[in-house]
Parts: sequence; structure tokens; C-alpha cells
Amino acid sequence: MNEIRCGACRRKLGEGEYTVLTIKCPRCGAMNTLRATSPSPARQGAPLQGPHGTHHSLDRRQTPPRRPAPEPVPSP
Repeated sequence: MNEIRCGACRRKLGEGEYTVLTIKCPRCGAMNTLRATSPSPARQGAPLQGPHGTHHSLDRRQTPPRRPAPEPVPSP
């Protein structure tokens, strides 16, 4: 398995194998987008379309809206 480290602060974020990975560093908050340099041998020649058409499950993913900050409680 490969170590996955933050590109900004070098904190270890995990271990594993990936083709495309986006992960936010909990230490510095940097967004890390990692892509494999070449497909793994088991995935070479895999079809681009599945039984339900093209695979676009992550193409339109959006982050959920942020909650507003809580209002401060006035002191007596």
C-alpha cells in the first residue's frame, strides 16, 4: 500500500491504492487531489460503460451548504 500525505504539510492522511482521490487535510485544511499515474493491471481494458450507461456518479457532486455560525449569546 502507498502512504497518502498532505502536499502542504506532509501529514500522513492514510494508506491505500487509488485512481482518483480528493481529501482534506485535518491539520492545515488543504484540499489534496491525487490521481494515479497509470491504471492498475486489473482495470486495464475495463469497459467505459456499465449496464446503466456511462458512469458519472461523482461528476455532479456538490458540497452541502454550510451552516451559518451560531449567534453569540448576549451576556447579562
